[in-house]
Amino acid sequence: MTTTDQIVQLERGALDWWGQGDPGGFLDVYGPDITYFDPVTAARIDGHDAMEDYYRPFTGKIYISRYEMLNPQVVVDGNMALLTYNLVNYSQDAADVESVGSRWNSTTVYRRVDGAWKSIHSHWSFTRHAAFQNMSADASERQGE
Repeated sequence: MTTTDQIVQLERGALDWWGQGDPGGFLDVYGPDITYFDPVTAARIDGHDAMEDYYRPFTGKIYISRYEMLNPQVVVDGNMALLTYNLVNYSQDAADVESVGSRWNSTTVYRRVDGAWKSIHSHWSFTRHAAFQNMSADASERQGE
């Protein structure tokens, strides 16, 4: 198995767990010195213990019927690997009607230590969030004009 395959497999495994309400898959791939950003965090989260605290309220509350990992790309340089991809989550209602849920951009930096790949940084952002879809590039940088 190539390094690219290993990295994508690690991430898919974590996503599989997450979709069943268990953040443990991500916690398993995080190294002790993980740093993390997402649109909900006010500041960077530092360290595995802090990530456990951050994920605790999500446990058992997220259910994703399926997901699509789009455009995965892994760039490897020695003992470091950068994974980027787009994620589309799907959910089902009580009548089993599927709909598109959240859409994400994901960037994760992995480091190989003693033969094992561990995530040292994870950054999530919304893909074309509705609040910004009609905003021009020029307007995106203006403050209160």
